[in-house]
Amino acid sequence: MPIRCEIVTQERLLYSEDVDMVIAPGSDGELGILPHHAPLLTSLAYGELRLKKGGGEESFAIGGGILEVTPDKVTVLADSAERAEEIDLSRAEEARRRAEEMLSAGPPADEDSLAALDAALRRSNIRLKVAHKRAGRARPGAMEMQQH
Repeated sequence: MPIRCEIVTQERLLYSEDVDMVIAPGSDGELGILPHHAPLLTSLAYGELRLKKGGGEESFAIGGGILEVTPDKVTVLADSAERAEEIDLSRAEEARRRAEEMLSAGPPADEDSLAALDAALRRSNIRLKVAHKRAGRARPGAMEMQQH
């Protein structure tokens, strides 16, 4: 029996389907959510949100937020979220390069600027991880090799 999963950002409803399992980046570690899970409300960290469905897996880059679980539904209220296939690798690599350059130039004058740079670096690293993982699974010929 599946569990409904909805991923919502301020801009849009990104995902709303039944899944077999949700694996989320909680603030205290990774959480695995199955149907009929006990009610839960927790914060999300930057990380990869994975949805398992029918033997497959779909990945999202999540930029923090809140996870609400009821026995038949998981709601992800994400500060930011992107499907793996929506991530522009060149933009994510450029964002990481810029954040690394700014951090290596010396510490920012205030803690807010340092926190913003740190968040930008974490976000770009997560986006790259999710995009590269998807690209590895989607290599031409990979499916044919698994079938033989």
